[in-house]
Amino acid sequence: MVDMALIVGGTVIYAAVMIYLGYLGWKSTKSGEDFLLAGRNVPPWIIGLSYGSTFISTAAIIGFGGWCATWGMGIIWLAALNILVGLLFAFIFFGKKVRKLGHKLKASTFPELLGKSYNSSFIRWFMAVVILIGMPLYAAAVLIGGSTFMSTTIDGLSVDWALIIFAAITAAYVITGGLKAVMYTDALQGALMIAGMLIILAVTLTLVGGVEHANQQLTDNANLMITQTPAKYVQPGMQGWTSFPTFGSDNWIVLVGTIILPVGIGVLAQPQLAVRFMTAKNGKALNRAVPWGGVFLLMTVGFAYMIGAWSNDYFLNTQGKIAINAASVNTTINNIIPVFINASMNQFVVTLFLLTLLAAAMSTLSSIFHTMGSAAGYDIWSELKKRKVLPERMRGEETGKSSLFKNRLATSIFILVSLAVAWFLYHNPAGAGGVIAIATTMFFGICASAYLPLYVHALWSKKPSKLAAEASLAVGTIAWLIWMLFCCTTDGKVMGVCKAIFGVDSLVSKPWSILDPIVIALPLATITLIVVWAFDKKSRMEAKLAETA
Repeated sequence: MVDMALIVGGTVIYAAVMIYLGYLGWKSTKSGEDFLLAGRNVPPWIIGLSYGSTFISTAAIIGFGGWCATWGMGIIWLAALNILVGLLFAFIFFGKKVRKLGHKLKASTFPELLGKSYNSSFIRWFMAVVILIGMPLYAAAVLIGGSTFMSTTIDGLSVDWALIIFAAITAAYVITGGLKAVMYTDALQGALMIAGMLIILAVTLTLVGGVEHANQQLTDNANLMITQTPAKYVQPGMQGWTSFPTFGSDNWIVLVGTIILPVGIGVLAQPQLAVRFMTAKNGKALNRAVPWGGVFLLMTVGFAYMIGAWSNDYFLNTQGKIAINAASVNTTINNIIPVFINASMNQFVVTLFLLTLLAAAMSTLSSIFHTMGSAAGYDIWSELKKRKVLPERMRGEETGKSSLFKNRLATSIFILVSLAVAWFLYHNPAGAGGVIAIATTMFFGICASAYLPLYVHALWSKKPSKLAAEASLAVGTIAWLIWMLFCCTTDGKVMGVCKAIFGVDSLVSKPWSILDPIVIALPLATITLIVVWAFDKKSRMEAKLAETA
């Protein structure tokens, strides 16, 4: 049993430090731009740690760690993509261009950046709407991940109350301090996550006899993955924890198409991460941020996934059960890592892990809440002011204080929305098996499908086509939503829309029903951009010839 005084004392000290950093951010946040971009002069080490800790959350540690415990180490390929694509490729090929373009256009948010790139109000407000549709799902996944461990560790604390506590502490510094508070707390939280995961990895390796012994035991017991895994989690193609699923099987399609592809590619078009590039003073600052982010990602996602798989060794040795069956009477994936930590480690490590999860959750949540508030209070509000939807007295120029107030108000509203979504997903029986991982991949998937083609087009085309970008954005978003709600069984079960309307989880059969929406929507969005771009270029050339004739 964990000493409650230790838990409460550590949590109170942690929360006090976060709120104090939020206060420092509040003191130096005097305008809307300060709130949105932290003055565009953030040190490299803070950019690197903030980028990493924003990217990696309790969804990775609890959700994907539990996934690895159930379906094996194939998900390690996602950790490789996180570092190679999510960090190196993103900083080297996207970061400098985004920073330069953002400075040139005086853009403060991701929707504003692409909206101004194409001189399109439609792109700006549509992107903001997509954020407000998809991002509460991701926020919910992060909230559920941290709250699950908190309720498992603290006697008498329900997940519902844990959700409220998580949201309240994060809100205290995000609403007041803006991006300055977010990034400085991110850096501290990132350092805590590195220290916490290193200690937990060391303890885990001691428990399972080292890397070689742990992996060999998993290989020797590969048959138990099929014979002991509950029927609802068994998928054709499973070959054990240390083997990749059979090519083309259901398990392979879900692992590659639902987990690795959406998160591995979707990271490139994450609004809350793209904004980090715009906070750098120059390109050199981005270069210097890369090592900090690389070390962070290696020591968090890589370690979390391996610990998830090795938890099977521990439970087999102590209880004769694989991890999914030892997790709880409900055998839910989300409980595996919390139950493993509480069962195997002393109270000091459990407390450290709780603080690590607090750091992981709040670093991501703070950025998510900030991005949603910016999308509603800045992007959508700015576009509404240009139209006659609002009274004339509300369409004039704003002072720094009024702009700051609207951003803070919008942030507060969408914190409550995210809390409501988290409550719904947690209490939805259909999502009990792995809602954390599923909700995470859903947000990454919609970002890639909606944003990535026009994002690349804006950064690398000399004369980007406004018409092509608008068409691609609309097609990618609509295609993703339709496939997610009515075709993909994994996502459809969580949302329940198809079941409510048609009485089934999917309107299509296998293998189509297990394809992630990104597999359909991203190619459609890309093809749409290419075709419309070619048509637009031809039309402009013909118009130019007609003028000169």
